[in-house]
Amino acid sequence: MDLIHHLVGRHDGDRVSYVDPAAGEVTYRELREAAGAYAARLRDSGVPRGSRCLIVSDDSVAAVTAVLGTWWHGCVPVPVSPVLRESEIVFMAKDSGAVAAHIDAPPAKERVLREELGSLVRLDGAEAGTGTAPEPAVFAADDEVLVQYTSGSTGTPRGVRHGLAGVAATLAGFGAHLGLTPDDVVVSTAKLSFGYGFGNSLLFPLAAGAGVVLLGGAVDPYVVATALNTHRPTVLCSVPRVYAGLVALAEQVSAGSLRRAVSAGEHLPAELAERFTATFGVPLVNGLGATEVLHIVVATDPGRTEPGSTGRAVAGVEVTVRDEDGEVVPDGVDGRLHIAAGSVALGYIDRPDATARTFARGGAYTGDIVHRTPEGDVRHLCRADDLLNLGGYKVSPAEIEKAVRGTEGVADCAVVGETDDNGLQQAIAYAVPVAGVGAADLRQAILRSVRADLAPFKRPARIEVLDQLPVTSTGKLARFKLRSTGVAK
Repeated sequence: MDLIHHLVGRHDGDRVSYVDPAAGEVTYRELREAAGAYAARLRDSGVPRGSRCLIVSDDSVAAVTAVLGTWWHGCVPVPVSPVLRESEIVFMAKDSGAVAAHIDAPPAKERVLREELGSLVRLDGAEAGTGTAPEPAVFAADDEVLVQYTSGSTGTPRGVRHGLAGVAATLAGFGAHLGLTPDDVVVSTAKLSFGYGFGNSLLFPLAAGAGVVLLGGAVDPYVVATALNTHRPTVLCSVPRVYAGLVALAEQVSAGSLRRAVSAGEHLPAELAERFTATFGVPLVNGLGATEVLHIVVATDPGRTEPGSTGRAVAGVEVTVRDEDGEVVPDGVDGRLHIAAGSVALGYIDRPDATARTFARGGAYTGDIVHRTPEGDVRHLCRADDLLNLGGYKVSPAEIEKAVRGTEGVADCAVVGETDDNGLQQAIAYAVPVAGVGAADLRQAILRSVRADLAPFKRPARIEVLDQLPVTSTGKLARFKLRSTGVAK
């Protein structure tokens, strides 16, 4: 497949492909010309086809051009977030074996990276290649075309190798489910350097000939509200915490242009989905995916109400729930989510043991604990590494969080496991109060709720009150920060 033709060569050249805070509006014709010039520079720099190229950048047309130009030359882009620590970025460069680097980071970090990665070919200057652009490369179905790194929040980041067949399957799967048209304008709070954002802001809209409004810098509900009011997008892709923030800012948000919103990255509480749709009148698609399967593989249908459901397998995906031995369990029984699909990655870079554990049984384990209803709906319980062992009972933190979140005066909450002095795990609840509610009063209210709603062994051993919960660079709850630092102690 010629990715360049499929993504930017088939569309009306005068249509706007991107709106960039720095570059303004960029048409499809301009995007194609810029990608061709980038490919010519790769060629002139002597970068061999098939090489991996590190792209360290916030969301921008320059970053998109680097990805497309890398594909044009027949190389493999490795998009990386500039908010990561220098040591993490250097690790990814060396781990991936990248031979070239495009670096667009804050000045102090950029200086360090240029020094540390001085042996790599630099591709972030303003010069274009000389002469005409080469013919766009044509990839085979089993060729590696993209490397994405897992977040590394619980360990060393791992490079996930995606093949052309996986990209094609993702476009035919959730891409078809999303149903973009050339008249759509997309805004994504997830960045291009992550799988969710890469699909939202590059693969799906470019394949459809749609437009994208890129959000640079840190993104919060106020930034999204401004984007909605200013650019009038038709599709919003974000995470539950941003949707909760938009509901709180409802009087300041003009969402009349939206026809669809997508939530992924972490579990979407049913009551939040209902509040968002009731407030804005926009169907909220709940989705579940993983870096190892490129994008969303389980999603709700925007045309039907499924309170509490994570959805059903999208086209081309087979979902099973399996026990620790890899055997399929009956409907209604909790187990590990297993995905068999064309979008399953080729494996990890130089991690044979991890590859064997994750990419098994003809597919991949996503790391989620779920059960499936007889109707085929997937119900998400928690991440496998979040599951609590309380007195020998396996308990999902989501069950405890539901009781805490239902308490009057609670704006947000999270429950994590902590080991006590005897080496036993206990549940700790972290709660954020609504404005005007004191910490002591909130603790007492939560205690009353959990005593009324939860069995004794499920009740949190301690309740801590925070001004806000920690989040990752993608906007997801950073449970590992609560576990590792005990921030409220």
